[in-house]
Amino acid sequence: MQEVPIQSPLIKRKPSAIYRVLGDRIFLVLVLALALSIVLLTLGLGYYLYLGASLAINKEGVFGFLTGTTWDPALKLEFGIWPYVVGTLITSLAALVLSVPVALAAAIFTAEYAPRWLAGFINYLVDLMAAVPSVVYGIWGIFVLAPFLREIFYMPVFLWAAENAPWLSRYLGNPSGYGLFTAIVILSSMVIPFTAALSRDAINLVPAAQREGAYALGATRWEVMQMVILPYARGGIFAGAMLALGRALGETMAVAMVIGNGNILPYTLFGPASTMPAVIALELKEAVEDLHYSAIIGVGFYLFLIAFIVNATASYLLNKLKVGEQRA
Repeated sequence: MQEVPIQSPLIKRKPSAIYRVLGDRIFLVLVLALALSIVLLTLGLGYYLYLGASLAINKEGVFGFLTGTTWDPALKLEFGIWPYVVGTLITSLAALVLSVPVALAAAIFTAEYAPRWLAGFINYLVDLMAAVPSVVYGIWGIFVLAPFLREIFYMPVFLWAAENAPWLSRYLGNPSGYGLFTAIVILSSMVIPFTAALSRDAINLVPAAQREGAYALGATRWEVMQMVILPYARGGIFAGAMLALGRALGETMAVAMVIGNGNILPYTLFGPASTMPAVIALELKEAVEDLHYSAIIGVGFYLFLIAFIVNATASYLLNKLKVGEQRA
């Protein structure tokens, strides 16, 4: 008589084919819905910002609102945001130029040169910088950075230009310490952690075989860094720089506290200027007229468009960079 094996109830039965197909479809629908929700949320945000800004945009015109240079919500009721657009782009791009070399140097040092204990300590401090609230940076800028730059840099340069190059003085502006360059410096210090963290991770992901192969061919440490590590990690470095740029475009309080908040085109290095996030934060509570309120929302709408264009361009360049690396 043939014995029938007894199946333990602890052994799970394999799911049927119908159950597996149904589970795959449910998972696909769920993932697709969550992905589409992000797209719909982004489009909805832009749409409702445009609705809120339509009163001011219809009055000034789509390009008139963008390219106008007069912002007068009290008397003339004219709203042109071009000075704020220029101030936002100048501060963000200049902060990126100042921060990337420092962040990349920190990433290279901690990933390749520093002892483990020192690298961990530096990485902790760099990551801690990203967690500091922007208003704390603003307080530090008001009481420490602005007076320091005024005494050490602004006044000596301004006095030298007044004596030796008077034509240069009008491009320097008032050396009070609260102006465009101070905002650039404080903004660059705020975005350093983003570039440094992603660059450090990209450098650590370089395969050891590539390093060892270069050393076996007789390459020096600098040559390995130049020809192997940095080319392999450039995608991560570029992504970190674009993340820092996006952070700089939207920074509000720290910039508003030190930039001087002048509603004029920023043609002086030390003089006052303003940015789009700063004018939104400073004037939103003061908007009592519907047109003024709509204009402030319009600033947010155009800031949304600028951030969208910057991120789309960065994504396109990053994809081209990855395709070039695969072909190479």
